[in-house]
Amino acid sequence: MSSPNFRDLSIGSKSLVIIELVFFAAALLLTVYFNDVFSFIEQNKVPTNILIIYALIFALVVQLSSLALGLYNSKLRENFPGIFRRLLVSIAIGFFIMILINPFYGEQSLAIELLAFSAVANLIFMSCFRFFILQVDFFGYRKKNVLVLGSGDRASIIERRMRRDVDRQGFHLHGFVVMDGDAENGIERETRITLVGSLVSYALEHNIDEIVVASDERRNNLPVDELFACKIRGIEIIEILDFIERETGQIAVNLIYPSWVIYSNGFASANYLRNTLDWIFNATLAFFFFLITWPIMLITVIFIKIEEGINAPVLYFQERVGLDGQAFNIYKFRSMKVDAEKDGAQMASENDNRITKIGNFLRKYRIDELPQIYNIMLGQMGFVGPRPERPEFVQQLIKNIPYYNERHNVKPGLTGWAQLKYPYGATENDSLEKLKYDLYYIKHRSFLLDLLILIRTVEVVLFGKGR
Repeated sequence: MSSPNFRDLSIGSKSLVIIELVFFAAALLLTVYFNDVFSFIEQNKVPTNILIIYALIFALVVQLSSLALGLYNSKLRENFPGIFRRLLVSIAIGFFIMILINPFYGEQSLAIELLAFSAVANLIFMSCFRFFILQVDFFGYRKKNVLVLGSGDRASIIERRMRRDVDRQGFHLHGFVVMDGDAENGIERETRITLVGSLVSYALEHNIDEIVVASDERRNNLPVDELFACKIRGIEIIEILDFIERETGQIAVNLIYPSWVIYSNGFASANYLRNTLDWIFNATLAFFFFLITWPIMLITVIFIKIEEGINAPVLYFQERVGLDGQAFNIYKFRSMKVDAEKDGAQMASENDNRITKIGNFLRKYRIDELPQIYNIMLGQMGFVGPRPERPEFVQQLIKNIPYYNERHNVKPGLTGWAQLKYPYGATENDSLEKLKYDLYYIKHRSFLLDLLILIRTVEVVLFGKGR
């Protein structure tokens, strides 16, 4: 952490110091004012000039604590709970110091209860304020200044996949350093940097927060000593696979190499309690879900009969590949014509003429998936997981797409991360894109991620964002 000197702070940090100085002092002044109006604590009348001095001392003490704890360091990379803990400590320090100097004011000292109310008000208000600025990044506390080491094929994935501002909400891309062995046709639009001095000097001069290692040729080519020097100076070093995973919520399958999989966390769940209770949780949830949705399923049956005829089948089942590559039959409401696959198995496409009128509605609101509640009760599926594919397609995809078979390490799901992030898939390229999200889910799967996916799926269903 850098030295806590005001002159060393960035313009954004200095602005924040001034704003929070006013807020800290105002909180104490307002507390005293409201006490004078409502008299909820017994307090002697304090002259205005003394009160202003008192408020400024309190604000300065808190801010010195905040400065020491790094709350005004633009390189501080803490989430909100970490910021809250630092705020709590700095305000507590300010409160206790004010208690110590309070007796020196004699009859014009403030009641301890008023100081406590002021401290609590400051904590609540400043926590809300800090949460807000973390979200909107007014003062540059959220975006990292990123330098990419490499300008070839691997680095170009950042240019292609994160070209919009919305893709770069967490970082500012400073540029791409040209390295020996990089493909010449890699970076086309972004800034290409040819270093004439050392990497360390350049990174420090331009306030680089993070270096992404993305060179095409790494063997005996990486400036390891300089990366080490950057690291010990507080600059984060990250591999391009981890960078893409963090910023996009997917794993770049085409960049994966075996050692990355071996040394990375995740992919295989070691939580035996979760694995043991998984079926009980999903089956119980499926039962209650059935109690809620059975009227919708009944209406669906009626509409399918009206459109397709009284003798038309309502349900259809297909063989799909599940956990550990085991095949099972999946149940769905029929959304296509009865003879939809007379020419053989094929993936559904956008505006597919095999889809019925009621089928379009069922797919849009995901109603066609409701019979899979039965598959969940049988333990063949969960509510959340990669969508199961047909064996005919899986065999081909395993041959053509690296690591595709890894998605069968978890149970398939009624909904999934890939369905939310990349909802349409009709080609092999689409399957590759969805695999990137499936692998991210497998690596990071947890109860909280499952809950997030379920909540966002409800949003998709309510607003008809499905296909």
